[in-house]
Amino acid sequence: MRQENIRNIAIIAHVDHGKTTLVDQMLKATDAFRENQQVQERVLDSNDQERERGITILAKNISIEYRGVKINVIDTPGHADFGGEVERVLRMADGALLLVDAAEGPMPQTRFVLRHAIDAGLAVMIVVNKIDKPAADPERAVNTSLDLMADLGATDEQLEFAMEHVIYASAVNGFARLDPADDNQDMFPMLDMIVDELPAPEVDLDGPLAMQCVTIDHSEYVGRIGIGRIYSGTIHDGDKILVVKNDGSRAMSQVKQLFTFDYLGRKECTEAQAGDIAAVVGIDSTDIGDVYTDPENPVELEPIEIDPPTLSVVFEPSTSPLVGREGDIVGGRQLKERLMQERENNVTMRIEELPDKTGVEVAGRGILHLSVLMETMRREGFEFQVGRPRVLFKKDANGAMTEPVEQAVVECPGEYSGKVIEVFGNAGGTMTTMDAGATQTHLEFKIPTRGIMGLKNRILNVTHGEAVFYHTFLEYGPYAGEIGVRQNGAMISMSTEKAVAYALGTLQERGALFVSPGDECYEGMLVGERSKPGDMVVNIARTKSLGNQRSSTADIAVQLTPPRTFTLEEALEYIMDDELVEVTPKSVRMRKRLLSEIERRKWAVRTGKVKK
Repeated sequence: MRQENIRNIAIIAHVDHGKTTLVDQMLKATDAFRENQQVQERVLDSNDQERERGITILAKNISIEYRGVKINVIDTPGHADFGGEVERVLRMADGALLLVDAAEGPMPQTRFVLRHAIDAGLAVMIVVNKIDKPAADPERAVNTSLDLMADLGATDEQLEFAMEHVIYASAVNGFARLDPADDNQDMFPMLDMIVDELPAPEVDLDGPLAMQCVTIDHSEYVGRIGIGRIYSGTIHDGDKILVVKNDGSRAMSQVKQLFTFDYLGRKECTEAQAGDIAAVVGIDSTDIGDVYTDPENPVELEPIEIDPPTLSVVFEPSTSPLVGREGDIVGGRQLKERLMQERENNVTMRIEELPDKTGVEVAGRGILHLSVLMETMRREGFEFQVGRPRVLFKKDANGAMTEPVEQAVVECPGEYSGKVIEVFGNAGGTMTTMDAGATQTHLEFKIPTRGIMGLKNRILNVTHGEAVFYHTFLEYGPYAGEIGVRQNGAMISMSTEKAVAYALGTLQERGALFVSPGDECYEGMLVGERSKPGDMVVNIARTKSLGNQRSSTADIAVQLTPPRTFTLEEALEYIMDDELVEVTPKSVRMRKRLLSEIERRKWAVRTGKVKK
């Protein structure tokens, strides 16, 4: 039977196409807020980094009530690095709102999230957002969305449903319409379509309990909280249940607290029925994919598989000469404890201590995925250092080496397309699509993840900052051989002193600088990039020799170009194998692993990098 008083829907889209803003308007339209309540924009992006970066990192559940129907809404991340969230939470939904920008149409990560929705068999409703933009072309956005669904293997039923159920909206202005020419200023046409057209959950109310945990929350007081959808039966507070793990192992447990979702919060309840989404407290060490079922009549559900990590990075305690000046937590023990705590809360990462105990290896889905954790830790007061991200290789059934391959998309002015193709070629990329428009050229490439690192800056350089660049994990493919690394050498400080304007003025003729006058530098720190290959040790504290014919103020006006600054992601992509990124609450610095020039030379001789 169908549970007609419930709808479970996921909102899926490319980054920045307006998912979270749309949820804001759905909450306002269903009176989730008091009339005089002050509500921030993108209320679901509660994490500081989500608000600063303008992206959703964690999938979130809310519920609204409309016309007597409870609508459970799942706001999913659009960025492929957080795909582990998308894959799982779609298991809770029966339908999806595919949000597409009216001007941009489907983008690379639209493909990523839509593929998962189609594979899950969801009914897809197309919502063309931002129809008020000057460059909006709603009809083209709908047609390209349907073409993309067909390319991804949507069934005839899914295509027909999407074709007949289209909404035209402007989430920022708070309206949704059945026709772009309509003039209503509310969200009710979309809410009506959700209730009338999207399928209600198919359930067995009287059957044995079957609930699957698809996401984990964590509380300092009660430990892990399993969140998932109930497929059959009813779960009660205090029930003794059987927990079936992904590997088939079984254990008895007891429900200590039970919650359902109520607008922006959770509401404690005594029971939750099939079709609803619930949060269960009391299941020790619960994990993604766990099935909570009736001990007398256990139900088997399909295990949940999460795409494996593609990149790993090693966290180590900082060995910088400046350690402890900007952060409160610098010890290796505290660093390990914090990362092991993350392992409990974040099931999309693989976190393991190195065999030699020198650091902790953290594996994730991409640079952004890893850097979000680093950014969170530096805000907590940690100082640490990390090495260059390492691609995780696999062996196929025949024993051949395979590596992660990404789909990359570049939109750039036509005159730069040749340069972009050349940059991708040097990084191991292969062009798959080229679509030349009147002003912009659309290019698509397949490229190993190793080649993606550091590529964005090169693309922006050759297009004079006018390119738009996206990439998303595609598949594991054959090993592509050696791929060109950073060609230019680094300028490395020879001493631990503050940078001086005079020294920087002479050095900027040799390349690009990373520091300004007065910045604290130390021996082995990267202070700039040479304009040619080969590292160069430099004196950043050099001052002008003064003779009796010169005034100390004669050359005070040194003309310095502003230094090149790096975000955490850019620094991770920039460094080489013998370099590290030092992360503190206030700074992101790049350095050599061996700070002493003598030690670096000895190491080069030992490893055969140079002849004795």
